[in-house]
Amino acid sequence: MNDTAKRLEALGCAVPEIMLPAPGLDLEKWAVVACDQYTQDRGYWEKVEAFTKGSPSALSIIFPEVYLGDSGRQERIKAIHQTMDSWLAGGILAPPRKGCMYIERITGENSCRQGLLMALDLEQYDWRPGVRLMIRCTEATLPERLPPRMDIRRDASLEIPHILVLIDDADCSLFPALAKRAKASDPECRDAYRSPLMQGSGEIAGWFLEDEEDWAFIADCLEELSRRSLKRYGSGSQEPFLFAVGDGNHSLATAKNIWEEYKKTHAGEAGLESHPLRWAMVEIENLYDEGIRFEPIHRVLFGADEERLFKTLSALPGFSIREETSRENLAGFVKDGKARGSRYGILSAGGRKISLVESSETGISTTALQPLLDSFVRETGCGIDYIHGSGEVFRLAESGGATGILLPPVRKNGLFETVARTGPLARKSFSMGEAAEKRFYLECRKLKR
Repeated sequence: MNDTAKRLEALGCAVPEIMLPAPGLDLEKWAVVACDQYTQDRGYWEKVEAFTKGSPSALSIIFPEVYLGDSGRQERIKAIHQTMDSWLAGGILAPPRKGCMYIERITGENSCRQGLLMALDLEQYDWRPGVRLMIRCTEATLPERLPPRMDIRRDASLEIPHILVLIDDADCSLFPALAKRAKASDPECRDAYRSPLMQGSGEIAGWFLEDEEDWAFIADCLEELSRRSLKRYGSGSQEPFLFAVGDGNHSLATAKNIWEEYKKTHAGEAGLESHPLRWAMVEIENLYDEGIRFEPIHRVLFGADEERLFKTLSALPGFSIREETSRENLAGFVKDGKARGSRYGILSAGGRKISLVESSETGISTTALQPLLDSFVRETGCGIDYIHGSGEVFRLAESGGATGILLPPVRKNGLFETVARTGPLARKSFSMGEAAEKRFYLECRKLKR
């Protein structure tokens, strides 16, 4: 291991060996949005299936969560593993290239969001509450959501990531410089890939960073951010807080569990610490990137007793409620960033009634709301799901099948300070953009030697 690799490992990261689709494949049909999106919209995934039919696509090696409750789960997982193995046998994936990848993502909501594809060290991460390592989750992890994900990763020969991890770089020292380096080394802009993304999700481009000088520059920037983090968030700890998981908390927790499981069953084997399962490939982004918007994740309840729901919500600090005349007014009140406290929009199943709930709670809204909803679901047995985008909440409520709860916007400033001080937020507290802005599966990495 050379000096740069040692420096990066001390920072909890490494330069991965990346496998891209073979030249000539249709990247628009290859790249597919994160599996935890559109969880109540089978129509979206049916369109994806129709669009990609007959072409190699990441859809073949992921398990959209909308289908997790269907029969035949184990058969589908087995098919995923078989497809991965066949792709590695040749023809679908280009040979591995050791390097980081600088990424630019454009959607209708942002001009350009910058990212860096690297591998994170799972020895420097733990999802359990109270653990303070270099890589930390931002939201509570539900252990019961991990087993199906673990079933997929346990025997997978490939990793194809959708995890987004944040750094706290207020001075923007890393990404603008990386963009110049990536494009300077490629004066004719022969990027590694460039493609539109399906269903109006914008476009994406990536450049390999394969020079030792580029990796050393990345190490320089991350070391400086690490030093700053100890000053800001150390609280007596000797462990810096360098990376915060923005999207994909449960996916990274799955990778951690599989690595711990593998270590236990292969203890004492030569080369164990260098096994590919020790690492998880992620896209790193800057919290302060103007292309990153924090969006609320709304809630929908299925089969809810709405009178009992309102009674439960009355336990919110400073609770008050009033009916509204239109969904436009309701959405406007909930989004009002100048409002004191928190506001929630309640959409009765079937659209019969829309209500604005106000609370004096001034922190992140899920801190007070989620425990009440957990209690309500546990006591009544109704179902709950977490939805990206207010339009989808309105659709589900008006169809008559769900009671919708719109949540207010989330401020991204202060995220690192809050997590460092109090630990992970309530689950599903925020989303990095709307569903169509989520990371698309594109690059692969081997998980088996």
